[in-house]
Amino acid sequence: MKRTGFAEADCPVARALDAVGDIWSLLIVRDAFDGLRRFGDFQKNLGIAKGMLTARLHRLVELGVLELIPASDGSAYREYALTKRGRELFPVVVSLRQWGEANLYARGEVHSDLVDETGQPVGKLVLPSRAGRPLAWSDTRVRKAGLRKR
Repeated sequence: MKRTGFAEADCPVARALDAVGDIWSLLIVRDAFDGLRRFGDFQKNLGIAKGMLTARLHRLVELGVLELIPASDGSAYREYALTKRGRELFPVVVSLRQWGEANLYARGEVHSDLVDETGQPVGKLVLPSRAGRPLAWSDTRVRKAGLRKR
């Protein structure tokens, strides 16, 4: 039987990618973090086909990543806003950004920068242990769903 999705997978990575793992969904979320809220603004910034954007926005609303709210200017339009679930994707977007900066640009090649409220570059994301020490992939392992101690 051919797999059509990972919504029922016991792997959280597979479920997350099934939900928001396509390029357009994460770029829409990125743009929402950058303050875009209207359909036309997403469409213009991304250059995505209107039908594709409609489908992705509908899915992100369905997943609770975005919500439709009244337009901030009081017009009859509606806008898309990040929900708590959507805002929790921030470390994912930052991690992808930092990986891209480290691996996909030549030294000195110009790209956008993520800065904090003082204008300083954001530090490298670090995965801490519960005790606070930085973890590398080699310091971790996955406990498969059927093998957990209860």
